[in-house]
Formats: sequence, C-alpha cells, structure tokens
Amino acid sequence: MQLNLHQTHHEIADFEGIFKYLTSTFQDGSHSGLHIFPELFLTGYPLQDLPLKKTFIDDYLAFLEDLSIWSERQLKSKSPLALLFGGLRYEFDGLGWPAQIENVMYILEPGKKLRPLYTKQLLPNYDLYEEKKYFTPGNQSVVFEFQGKNFGLLICEDMWFSHLHDVDPVELLSEQNKKCDMVINISASPYHLGKIETRINRALEISQFLEAPFVYVNRVGAEDEIIFDGHSFVVDGNSVVKMAYGFKSQILSLEMPVYQEPEKGNVRSYHSSTNSWSTIFSTRLSSDTLSLTPMGPKGCQEVLDALLLGIGDYITKNGMKKFTIALSGGMDSALVLTIIKLLQKTMPIELEAVFMPGFYSSSVSFDLSYDLCRNLGVKLTTMPIKFIHSTIKTAYRDNFGAELKGLADENIQSRLRGALIYMRSNDLNSVVLNTSNKSELSVGYSTIYGDSVGALSVLGDLFKSEVFELAHFINANYGGLIPEDIITRPPSAELRENQEDSQSLPPYDRLDPILEALLSSRFSPADLIKRGHDKDEVLKVYSLLSKSEYKRKQFCPIIKVKPKSFGFGHRVPISKKIL
Repeated sequence: MQLNLHQTHHEIADFEGIFKYLTSTFQDGSHSGLHIFPELFLTGYPLQDLPLKKTFIDDYLAFLEDLSIWSERQLKSKSPLALLFGGLRYEFDGLGWPAQIENVMYILEPGKKLRPLYTKQLLPNYDLYEEKKYFTPGNQSVVFEFQGKNFGLLICEDMWFSHLHDVDPVELLSEQNKKCDMVINISASPYHLGKIETRINRALEISQFLEAPFVYVNRVGAEDEIIFDGHSFVVDGNSVVKMAYGFKSQILSLEMPVYQEPEKGNVRSYHSSTNSWSTIFSTRLSSDTLSLTPMGPKGCQEVLDALLLGIGDYITKNGMKKFTIALSGGMDSALVLTIIKLLQKTMPIELEAVFMPGFYSSSVSFDLSYDLCRNLGVKLTTMPIKFIHSTIKTAYRDNFGAELKGLADENIQSRLRGALIYMRSNDLNSVVLNTSNKSELSVGYSTIYGDSVGALSVLGDLFKSEVFELAHFINANYGGLIPEDIITRPPSAELRENQEDSQSLPPYDRLDPILEALLSSRFSPADLIKRGHDKDEVLKVYSLLSKSEYKRKQFCPIIKVKPKSFGFGHRVPISKKIL
C-alpha cells in the first residue's frame, strides 16, 4: 500500500485555498492508497479565538459541506483511496452557539461524505498551547481499518507521555483488540532548536512499544511568531525510513514499511522522561559549568531556515514586499539585514538600509555599515539625528529650565531613530524589522519606542553570543557577507561618549548562561550561585530580568526558535513581588 504524507503550507482559515489544493491534487483520478494530512489541516493552527467567531464558523461549516459534495460527486479513484486530515467538529446549543468543539481526524473517501474518525484526547495547556480553553477532549482510542491493515490513530499531543495527563492514548492503543499494523500521528508541532530529534526519538519509542511502524505528518508555515517546520517522517521501529524536507511543503510518498526489530543499542523505553511539558524546562547548558552550549553548524542552519520562513510568511500573509532596516554599524542590525538579503534570493522583495548617526556615532560605524551594504548590494541612505537631537535639547532647556542629560538624553536619541525609521516606513509602505536580541530583551537593555520598535523581531529568541555564532556561520557558508570588524568590535549603543555594553552588563559569555538558566525556570539565583556564578552578577541579572517585564509586554512578536521564548508562551505579570 502506498502512503502519501502531505506536508502542507496554508494560511489560517484559507478555506478557499485548502479546497483548491485538494481538488487540484486529486482531480485526475490517478491517486490511490492512504493520503495523510496535518492536524487541523482544514483550518490551520493555532486558531486562538477564531473558532468562536460567527463568521469563521459559518464559512467553515460551508467548507465542510463543499468537501462532502466534492467527495460524493467528483473524487474518483480506480484503486482504494482514503484521505485523513485534521479539522474541527462542532456541536451547538439551542441558541446556535458552540456547545462543544473537538479537534478531530476526518476521513474522506470517493463517493462518501466527510466523517470524523477520531477525537484528540490530550489537549496541551502549557507554554504557547491553550487547547483546553477551546476544545473538548476525546475519550477513546481508535484503530482504523483500511485495505486489510489496522492503523492506530493519534493527534499531536497524544503521542507524548506525561504525568500531566490522566490517560495515555498510546497505552490505550496497545489494549485494543486489533493489533496496529501502523500508527499515524497528525501534528501541528511548532519548531524549536532540538525538536526534530526529540520527535524522532519519541516516535521510535512508540514504534517499539506497539511493534508497528510510526507515521508522523507535520505542517509547514509561520503564524506570527510560531514556526512549523515540517520534517514529516516514517520510522519502522529501528530507524527513520524516510523524512520530508524541513521548512518546505512536500508530498512524501513511500510504500508502507513493515516493523523492524531494533538493533542492539537502539532499544528504547516507552516511558522515557522526554515529554512535551518537560521540554520548556530544558536548557542548552553544560551540566558541569552551566556554560551555554553552541548551536553548531546544523543548529545554525535550522535556525536560519526558521527565521527565513518566519519573515517570509509574515510579509506574504500580510500583503507586504518592502523592508526598511535601521543600521547602526553593530552586529545585530548587520545580521538582520544579511538575513533579509538571503531571503531576497527566494522572494521578490525590496530592501533598503538607513544609517542614522548622532553626536556619539563613530566614523567606524558608518564605514562598516557602508562595507556591509556594498557586500550585500543594498542601498544605504544616511539620515543624521544630531541636528534634531540638538533642537530637542534646546527646546527642553527652554521649556523645563533644565538640561536634558543622562538616561533621558540617551533614550531620546533612540526614540528619534525609531520615529524616523517609521517615517520612512510609512512613506514606502515597508516593514520595519526589530533588531534587538534576547540578551537585551531579558535585562531591559532597550528603549521603549526607540530601538524596540518594529513589526517583527528576528533575533529576539537568540542570545547575543548566539547572534555572533550565527553571523560566523553565515560568513563561513554564504560567502563572507558580514565584515569581520562588525563581528569583532565591542558592542555599543553609541548614545554617550565611549559607551560599551560591558559598562552596563556582564560580558555576554557570562550573561547569556545566567539568562538561559533563569528563563528555563529550572534554576533560581541561589542555584546559580551554588554552582560558582558570581553572586552580585547573578542577583543583578535576576533583578533586571524581573523588572523589565513591562518592556517585553509592549514588544512586537518574536520569531520562536527555542523551547522557552518571550512572547506568546511567556506569561508573567508586570506587577509582582520579585521572588
């Protein structure tokens, strides 16, 4: 029997586009076998409050009716054919409001109406997930028979063993009267660094436990800050039989494999400690020194692919095609501009860079910005802020009878740049991308309405040390695009004379491991001090992290590439006692 894994890429609630994909894919009647689509393929994911909106409900129900009519009248095949895909199933109360919404797996066969096969049993309710708010869980496992074979059905979270849940859908499958010839899991699984290996390891555990091959189908696409990476695959109990591309749509076809006994050394325990909930507490820290583990070349390429998909989908789905990037001569803005230039190789986008020098901007900053733009082939425009800054200082003194100095004077420079870059953005109808990194966001080393402006944050889930690592990777693999002096010069905001980041913050090789440890929630300041980190440094960082929540609440969406990220999955009160 042939299996066809449809790793699809669609916009949320694009019912017309999804229907067109199905009708065009199956229009010639040549397809057969089992065609498997991702979780909530019919709607997209995550939906947030959309399933409660009347317009969404009406359009979705009409779409389901169209699918049934198409299947009954037009879907043809000379051989047995079945389509399995995720969607929503509604039940309504007497007033017509949703009384129950289920996350289900539907089946569609030629000449038959659409019908639900299985309801997702485990509803994740942690980090960026909030499915219990919207969905009603299923209460039984299902073994589906097709062409004489038995297929155990799971939806995303159902495959993850966790003490958070009262039931284990995989164990329930093992208790069914029918032994599974294959297990199918349809997913909408967000990407983070290390997630691909975690999925494969878990699939092998289940495959060996049930003694059946395991099929995993994931969606592709970026939904604001969340990235879906694809990487659909099939394992046969011992190894990966076949895997789809990452970060690209694809139909992966293969003959249904048979179960293979695992080789010595590849036997896995089903009840492993790896599960969805625990991953948000995981860290990329060495166990002895608690130093930050490098991403490595493979991780850098994954993260770069995720960022390119995230930016590309953001502008495509929101009808944009121009970018305006504020360059400072520093590492962060240089890396963002370089990433957008790489995106330009695959998308018809327009790109410009703007350098906005102030009184404290060095000539080196302009020279490096110029060199970068020359390497990239990007137009660079210089728009000084020093004259506007001088006018504001005079107006402040005239109206308030005091000199504008210190932090207020530093921040107005950053806010002037924010205002000017958006002036240009409004004129061009372009997208401003934020250039802050995770280290800065963690400790509040940014100015609200200044360098924190932007429609989307590219580097907000990468610590400064990881920004440098990614820059080195791009230079090594994409032709030395970033001038080496940008990477090696000491980081500085250049808002006062001879300013360097190290005057306000610990060096990034010490700061970033502390932040990684604290943000994972696995470590307290006391834990870090016991492990040898400087007490004053740890307490300072912890205080800055806790007091900067109000800034992060006003920040733009951040492309998520880590298990625990700021944004959608980070929910901490602004007003609180520092614990």
